[in-house]
Amino acid sequence: MIITIANQKGGVGKTTTSVNLSAGLAFMGKRVLVVDMDPQANSTVSFIDPHGIKYTVFDLLESTEISIEDVIHPTNIKNLDIIPASISLAKLESKLIGEIDGHFRLKDRIESLKHKYDIIIVDTPPTLGLITINTLVAASHLLIPIQASYYALEGTDDLLETYEKVKSRSNPDLAILGVLITLYDKRTIIAKDSEDHIKQLFGNKVFKTIISKNVRLEESPAYKESIFTFAPESRGAIEYQKLAEEVLNHG
Repeated sequence: MIITIANQKGGVGKTTTSVNLSAGLAFMGKRVLVVDMDPQANSTVSFIDPHGIKYTVFDLLESTEISIEDVIHPTNIKNLDIIPASISLAKLESKLIGEIDGHFRLKDRIESLKHKYDIIIVDTPPTLGLITINTLVAASHLLIPIQASYYALEGTDDLLETYEKVKSRSNPDLAILGVLITLYDKRTIIAKDSEDHIKQLFGNKVFKTIISKNVRLEESPAYKESIFTFAPESRGAIEYQKLAEEVLNHG
């Protein structure tokens, strides 16, 4: 299963979900690979020291001379590896435009990894450009995090339109794994209203697990830890554990 976590709206918890869902699955004994496709490289720095990395996902996608083994790095979590990103990834769009295999570059390069890992999780940038298109073409499933806020569904139509185009033309097997409500503050009326609105739109595609606003989730990346080692008893750890279980059931 290859899960792309995408929403072109920034600040909705894509990287937080990439980091903690992958860690949760690894702690459950699954062999997991994170592919960081965001030039901000926040998933990368959450797991490994970016200094000293020779090759990143940019090198893998830009040059056929780089082997897949050259870009896979182990993390400090058993069963969890990462293909790191760097700011150089921002140059990828201009390099792929006009290339006949531009949309399929990621799919082609990670094809050989399907049997090595149980689950591959792909973090994406807050755009719907060629990088995100690559991740959708390569994926078997799409997970959409949506923040419980007044502007929760802003831009969702564009994402769903892109999903339908990719599914109809480039990747007919792509399915929506689920919609994840994030940054939920149960003390506010707007959070409940947003939850109701999201459920009305997506129905049974909405995960039962809701990720609450949690200070421990915000702090853990600064210590280069997932929530499971940073604050294993926190609400964030409990919720991401439940999400990992749900993902396995859905998949």
